[in-house]
Amino acid sequence: MEGIKDTIFKFLRLEKLVDNLSGYLETRLELFKIEVREDVARVMAQALTVTAIILLSILFLLFFSVGLAHFLNEFLNKPYAGYWIVAGIYGVPCIVLLIFRKEISLKFEHYMTKLMKRKEK
Repeated sequence: MEGIKDTIFKFLRLEKLVDNLSGYLETRLELFKIEVREDVARVMAQALTVTAIILLSILFLLFFSVGLAHFLNEFLNKPYAGYWIVAGIYGVPCIVLLIFRKEISLKFEHYMTKLMKRKEK
């Protein structure tokens, strides 16, 4: 059976075509693997950078808030007023976001969809 298949391949000169096709497919597979590795490395690097920026921003915001609260306490001569004012500064936007969360989510979703469509083109 193998002999017949080999004879037919040689007769039709498909042997080289099959070798070229298999080499091409192997090369494409290797290229795909390399591209995936590069994409994963890029995403990991971006995620690490964004994580570091977010962490440092949170620390800055925390210490700035405590400092502002202490400054307002000294300015208003009350031991608690600065903390209430700083809490209100964070509380008001939080309440607004909670009230309008569906509308904000829809706008963000539409924006992301539009952005993804632009990247596809």
